[in-house]
Amino acid sequence: MRLTLHTDYALRTLLYMGLHADRRVSIHEIADAYDISENHLVKVIHRLSRLGLIDARRGRGGGLVLAHAPEDIRIGDVVRKTEDDMRLVSCEPANPEGAGCILSDMCKLRGALAQALDAFMKVLDETTLADLLPDHDRHMLLARLPGPASDDPIRRV
Repeated sequence: MRLTLHTDYALRTLLYMGLHADRRVSIHEIADAYDISENHLVKVIHRLSRLGLIDARRGRGGGLVLAHAPEDIRIGDVVRKTEDDMRLVSCEPANPEGAGCILSDMCKLRGALAQALDAFMKVLDETTLADLLPDHDRHMLLARLPGPASDDPIRRV
């Protein structure tokens, strides 16, 4: 399974905000850290805000902050809420294109793929944003290094 850029950017945004939970961050700052489009990131931020995952404020003193503690944000929930289509193959139900498949009556592929997707999501459901953040001491050491470190968690994501 390949996640959409929208979900990828949503996860990166949450990770960045989790790493900087002590302050509000800006869209420009996140886009610059990951070298991604600010225009696309605005759409991601809007969705994360509508979903109640982040608090976004405009104007002086504004910025972005997590709406929940990192340990309360389940990655599986984020993926489900940001992916528009979780089907792995086009012949799955709700797709009229796959309705005419000559193997649909005897195909076991859909069942195997459904089990695989369930296993994938189970891992993500058991993973919180806090699980993905580096430990505090290592993060503080990286923050003091000049320039982007090769193992900087912000640039690796």
